Amino acid sequence: MRHQCGELGYFGDARRAAVGTTLIERVMETGSLVVRKLGGDRAGEMALHRFLAAPSVTTVEIVETLAVRTAAACAGRRIVVAQDTTEINFAGREERRRGLGPAGDGVSAGFFIHPLIAIDSETEAVLGVVGARIWTRTDEIAPTHARALEDKESIRWLEGAECAAACLADAASVVVVADREGDIYASFARRPAAVDLIVRAAQDRALHGGKRLFAAPSAWPELARTEVRVAPSRTGGRARIATVVLRAGPVVISRPRHASDRSDPPQLTLHMVEAREINGPADGQPLLWRLLTTLPVTSAADAQEIVRLYRLRWRIEEIFRSLKSDGMRLEETQMHFAGRLFKLALVGLAAAIRTMQLVNARDGSPRPATDVIDAALLPAAEAIGATLEGRTVRQQNPHPRHSLAWLAWIIARLGGWNCYYKPPGPKTMRAGWTAARQQSWPVSDT
Repeated sequence: MRHQCGELGYFGDARRAAVGTTLIERVMETGSLVVRKLGGDRAGEMALHRFLAAPSVTTVEIVETLAVRTAAACAGRRIVVAQDTTEINFAGREERRRGLGPAGDGVSAGFFIHPLIAIDSETEAVLGVVGARIWTRTDEIAPTHARALEDKESIRWLEGAECAAACLADAASVVVVADREGDIYASFARRPAAVDLIVRAAQDRALHGGKRLFAAPSAWPELARTEVRVAPSRTGGRARIATVVLRAGPVVISRPRHASDRSDPPQLTLHMVEAREINGPADGQPLLWRLLTTLPVTSAADAQEIVRLYRLRWRIEEIFRSLKSDGMRLEETQMHFAGRLFKLALVGLAAAIRTMQLVNARDGSPRPATDVIDAALLPAAEAIGATLEGRTVRQQNPHPRHSLAWLAWIIARLGGWNCYYKPPGPKTMRAGWTAARQQSWPVSDT
């Protein structure tokens, strides 16, 4: 059904659906969000501007369309949903921008994106967008303690869990993970019964009985020592392997004294896993994760699994980098109007995920090719793939037919990847995607 309404949505008209499909394909091909480049010529550029300006083209329909494909990919699987917020800051590029509010610095024009990304727990493959919220801030902000949670930006963390529960009803299980911004008492108290949470603790909360949260692990026995891959930091720190000591135990946290909603229960029983690095780097901060979870933790294996699942949160950071300065450079687009910027940001988010899916599958993935293309396009992929294989075993596609790895091999070969020397990167994948379209690979039947 999705391929009949376009890659991004139907928007009330088959022609608009076709333009939306062309737009996401062009973003994948070019790795850019500059409309002039995406259009190819003046006529194409103006068509994309009309599409983004059309009132019938809404962010709601784009997100819903993307979520339908994701939900299908998640059916029957154990899913981790990573949610996080990124800021799009137009500092130094505010001229002629319309409809934006202050960014995180309170001065520059900008907006915020809070997506939910589904990840297969078993394969650690990114499956797609579950939901997304985009907003701007106003200059008038009431004191935090004076507002109900529903009137705060932080409601997005609870809404994210609710969205995951509703969208992924056919998944075997759903675990929503969040960094320290998501450490909100009400999010634990009001979480949907269909999802579990893993959140990195930010608050040294009061425990029932008078103790503090961060001091609790000192009384717990060491469960295990394990290695954790630490992803590169936002400030440029390199990836590394950290050896950590794991401790875990139940905690009964008390409702904050200044909680805005007194209807939340006075205490909550959770589990906490502490992963504390030993012999950390001399030139950096040692790893210390205090992970609050609604999942039971009764053994070393349980604690290691909580750490593994939380680590998958980094996939959303990789997507943010692809969308922003390290990839498509959304901050540099010349689009002036906020509504059009929001739509373009969602298109970039979808394209970044699809490119990541193909690049990650290059070394082998059991995921189906339909994570990225429609089933109706598989015969075309087969026909193209057959022309790329040689006579020897090393010149043939080594992956199971119709798997995502099989598709990635075809696209990479079209992009000029020499399979004897190096695996393909995002640029090669984009070139291969372009070549596939040039070989009459249909991308939509609208």
